[in-house]
Amino acid sequence: MTTIIIIVVILGTGAVVTFAGAWLIDRAHAPRGRFIDVGGSRQHVVELGEDSKTGSPPVVLLHGAGSNLRDMDLALGERLAARHRVILIDRPGLGFSARKKNEDSSPAAQAVVLRQVLDGLGVERPIIVGHSFGGTLALAFALDFPDRVAGLVLLAPATHPGVWPLSRLNAFLSSPIGWLFAYTLALPFGAMLIWPGSRTAFLPQVIPRHYVKRSAAMLVLRPATLLNNWADVGSLEQALARQAERYGTLLVPTIVLNGDRDPLVPPQQHAMKLVAAAPGVKLTVLPGLGHMLHHAAPDRVAEAVEELASRG
Repeated sequence: MTTIIIIVVILGTGAVVTFAGAWLIDRAHAPRGRFIDVGGSRQHVVELGEDSKTGSPPVVLLHGAGSNLRDMDLALGERLAARHRVILIDRPGLGFSARKKNEDSSPAAQAVVLRQVLDGLGVERPIIVGHSFGGTLALAFALDFPDRVAGLVLLAPATHPGVWPLSRLNAFLSSPIGWLFAYTLALPFGAMLIWPGSRTAFLPQVIPRHYVKRSAAMLVLRPATLLNNWADVGSLEQALARQAERYGTLLVPTIVLNGDRDPLVPPQQHAMKLVAAAPGVKLTVLPGLGHMLHHAAPDRVAEAVEELASRG
């Protein structure tokens, strides 16, 4: 009986801390953009720059798992906005974008939402730059809506099955047991681990100064957002198995950048397999770089965008 009481007290205390912590996180990181209504579900977007007078297409930036649009903004926003209209989007269920149901966790489902957001913005054929899961989403969008894409720049994209251990853990965490954890203990523990975790994602590069604060990384620790992120990664293995079968039909001009020291999405298991399946894809493996290469090599990303824009 004593053990049960201790467990209840711990979970109850965690729930109170989580409620207060989520409220403080929301106050510390207010949305900076505007909201596009997609079937009653609000999607958060930030727009930079203006429509190019030279006729260059706008650029859409898609962030990876566990992140939000500020990560892409820090690395690439102003740099690309000097020449393009730039549209940063919080993926459904992350940042300040809403998600209706767990079915929206798949890249294919999020591609539908992305198309509706672009419709709401009046954007016809952008260049899409996607990092990690954002690259997976960009590929899904190009496969399903090829006439709506001028080109893809994929940064360390997850393209093929092979993330199973990570996927299996996140699938477990998106279960009812994970729900209990998300609303009680995940935020207190996550707050202690988010800086070391972010630092690991940047290896072998050094994490930028004040990155956790400037990127609003703590937003992912809010319970609903955390569950959405777990669902994204938890369903990724099966989604990639289905998506990989279609790469031979990819017609959109595509440039892939990958660090050769990326421990999360190694190019041998993903990008190189994409090139083998879709020979029109151009791959550049950057020596000495890890997973967060949009921060480590933003000039190379900008060059890839301009290369696609120059094709008209």
